[in-house]
Amino acid sequence: MSVMSLQELAESLPEGMVLAGLDLGTKTIGIALSDLGLSLATPRDVLRRTRFTKDADKLLEMLEAERVGGCVIGLPVNMDGTQGPRAQATKAFVRNLEAMTDMGFAFWDERLSTVAAERALLEMDVSRKKRAQRIDAAAAAFILQGALDRLSSLSTGNSE
Repeated sequence: MSVMSLQELAESLPEGMVLAGLDLGTKTIGIALSDLGLSLATPRDVLRRTRFTKDADKLLEMLEAERVGGCVIGLPVNMDGTQGPRAQATKAFVRNLEAMTDMGFAFWDERLSTVAAERALLEMDVSRKKRAQRIDAAAAAFILQGALDRLSSLSTGNSE
């Protein structure tokens, strides 16, 4: 498939498949998965990045095992709405990944997702060491949950 709108991604999702949320960092990839009803995002794994081919193979293997039919990718947009080098690197990663799979992709503005994830982990009194291990998967869950909430509002005709 290819990069598409969030709504197109949801509409093209094969029955019995879920969506994944990905938070692409320079050192790690945080992963979250939706439920079958596309209403709840759950943080899952964090993959340590090495080089693209290895990372992509490991990621696609994991996504296939989890019956993922599409990915919502956090796009690191600057606070002023512009796209800098990190956003371009994210788009390049997805372009390269597209060549390796039939899965569809949609971008989601991830501004402040890591801040929100860290705040939530702090509120749960998670230790600093465990926060460092979980932050990227929690950020992926915030990205995916935002996208799922948007899909829900679109399906109910609520265009907030």
